[in-house]
Amino acid sequence: MGVDIVDITAKRAELSPGRVAFEDVLTGRTQTYRELDERAMRCANAFAALGVGAEDRVAILCRNRIEFFEIMFACAKLGAILVPLNWRMPPAELSALLDDCTPKLLIYGREDAGAARALERDEQITIGLDARSAGGFETLLREASPVLARRPWRGDEIWCLLYTSGTTGLPKAVIQTYQMALVNYVNVDQAFGVRADDCTLNFLPLFHTAGIHLLTLPTLMAGGMALVLPGFDADHIIDLLAAQRLDVFFAVPAIYQQIALHPRFDEIDLSRVRAWGCGGAPLPDVLVERYAAKGAVVCNGYGMTETGPTAFVAAREEALRKIGSVGRAQLLLETRIVDSEGRDIAEGEVGEIWMRGPGVTPGYWRRPQANAETFSPDGWLKSGDLGRRDAEGCYYVVGRIKEMFISGGENVYPAEIENVLARHEAVLEAAVIGVADERWGEVGHAFVLLRENAPSASAAALTHYCRQHLAAYKAPRRFSFVTEFPRTPAGKIRKHLLAAQISAAAPITHMADQI
Repeated sequence: MGVDIVDITAKRAELSPGRVAFEDVLTGRTQTYRELDERAMRCANAFAALGVGAEDRVAILCRNRIEFFEIMFACAKLGAILVPLNWRMPPAELSALLDDCTPKLLIYGREDAGAARALERDEQITIGLDARSAGGFETLLREASPVLARRPWRGDEIWCLLYTSGTTGLPKAVIQTYQMALVNYVNVDQAFGVRADDCTLNFLPLFHTAGIHLLTLPTLMAGGMALVLPGFDADHIIDLLAAQRLDVFFAVPAIYQQIALHPRFDEIDLSRVRAWGCGGAPLPDVLVERYAAKGAVVCNGYGMTETGPTAFVAAREEALRKIGSVGRAQLLLETRIVDSEGRDIAEGEVGEIWMRGPGVTPGYWRRPQANAETFSPDGWLKSGDLGRRDAEGCYYVVGRIKEMFISGGENVYPAEIENVLARHEAVLEAAVIGVADERWGEVGHAFVLLRENAPSASAAALTHYCRQHLAAYKAPRRFSFVTEFPRTPAGKIRKHLLAAQISAAAPITHMADQI
């Protein structure tokens, strides 16, 4: 059963009824904890009147907005299961997700009305958040009772299903329980010290675990305030930082990159932000140093949708001394580094990261085969990521198992090469994959995004640069220059799509083999 938790909005309405829980950045509208709890109760009653009950799925397709969390808490009060949908997907892809989770209710925002209409089906009720008709969301709430009998939130009950965007394959729905949310709060508090007077920013997409859990839900549990933006907007984020409004901030590397490129970045004071967190993809060393030069220590971390997500976070006092490390496992997580046979390996050696604890998902929704492949018989989650642990107990993630390639009998980890390329003055970002080679078995193929207005860089120049900083067998043999990268919502580059470009005979600059 796990650890039960109380009704979060009810408890916060009791503890801090007049404190502001949310502020809409664009409109300035605020909502107190008392108002949040009342609207969540009205929403739960409205859903119940439509026939939504325990374990029924409620799908939601919208940009970031306060109503998302009202609906999330309403589902908890009913025992229903929230299913956030990726608004970046076309209806054809979303339809497959609806076939998988079979929601009784689909709720959508104004921007996604067209997709919602294409997803209508007989057995499903569809409601518009911005609709003015009698069946619209606000009308339903006004007509619903603000009183609801409280129910216990059992730790092992499903709160949400979060579809993993993944870098390959079809999305799987990762089960998210109430216990996972509580454990994530404990781990986030351990890492960042979230307080009742903290203000954070909600802008990462809400169909992704970071949009919900890093750091909005932990901040709400602590009684703090979340500012809500519909999505990433560099100008608004720079304005909020300049206005000294944020205390804790979490983003993925692609976001940190865009903020650092903003023309006002060098002039703003970042001292108000007490804690900076990063995850979702490797944070290049050069970006850590860029922010540190302005007094902002960005703590790199690592986690998965399957871990709730907070797993590892670098301590502030070690973030600069150990650039590249994701720190130590947080309070409620066990970890191992194992070989291909599941045996623990020596300190400093590279192996697969395994994790276990009360914040790890119980599994994937209706995917018994995936569960059998992902979890060991004694409950360890096999991450699929390669890592190592140093003598001080700090961990380093060196890449995905499927990304590692062998060149001339040597293991090559793309993340190491990408980090080196990111330090070149002309390179904004790089992605490296292994490709077949008659002589060496496999060699590196680097896809490079150049900086605007930077000195041009040829494949020959980058090869020379890599050979100055890497062993010869690690230096990419081939280069392609791109104008953008295909990404997951977490900012990870979809490397399988880059590989597909090679298969489709995309333009490639070949380098001579020299080892």
